[in-house]
Amino acid sequence: METLKFDLDAKPLREVNQFLHGDASTLNGKSIVIENPNGAHNIAVGLKADVEVTIKGHAGYYAAGMNQLAKVVVEGSVGSGVAENMMSGHVHVKGFASNAAGATANGGLLVIDGDAGLRCAIALKGADVVVGGSVGSFSAFMAQAGNFVILGDADEGLGDSIYEARIFVRGKVKSLGADCEEKTMGPEERKILVDLLARSGHQDADPDSFRLYGSARNLYHFHVDNAGAY
Repeated sequence: METLKFDLDAKPLREVNQFLHGDASTLNGKSIVIENPNGAHNIAVGLKADVEVTIKGHAGYYAAGMNQLAKVVVEGSVGSGVAENMMSGHVHVKGFASNAAGATANGGLLVIDGDAGLRCAIALKGADVVVGGSVGSFSAFMAQAGNFVILGDADEGLGDSIYEARIFVRGKVKSLGADCEEKTMGPEERKILVDLLARSGHQDADPDSFRLYGSARNLYHFHVDNAGAY
């Protein structure tokens, strides 16, 4: 595989992103290394090619946002909105992720080795998100579809106003949000969990140590008796 290196101390990020937005046929199969990211925002956003991008350090806001097809690895931590609105591909953060990681993601897999901040997987629309640590308050708020695996703890308001997404938690849940409840994990859900643990590098985690959460479906249609929960 051909490897190309870009040093953000020497080359503007705009030029690097313009290269990554080039003809997919010339990018497919390439390996890109971005050195000295220094917490810059919008690194490797909007990719539409089957390319591997390694960010050698910390990234700022919206790293790998709107990703399609690409595999992006961040060898550090990231600011808000990593993999926001991701459509497909694989984004792997080896450190901590700030607020709204994986927000509105439609497809693909987001793996965060460390903790994630507030509203992780907010409005999830079909992607898979695996967090090796704990997550902040109101994670999976209004999550519509997809799977959210948390190996650590979840802060208050988990799954508030959730639709049809699944949440798997190994640790403690401080509190559940409106219309979110614990579910019985059947064979189908267990299979999904086992697959995601393997794909995210956590194959040694015992699937039986997780609990499943999802929608109680009481807020799907407006009812005056539930007005206080909206």
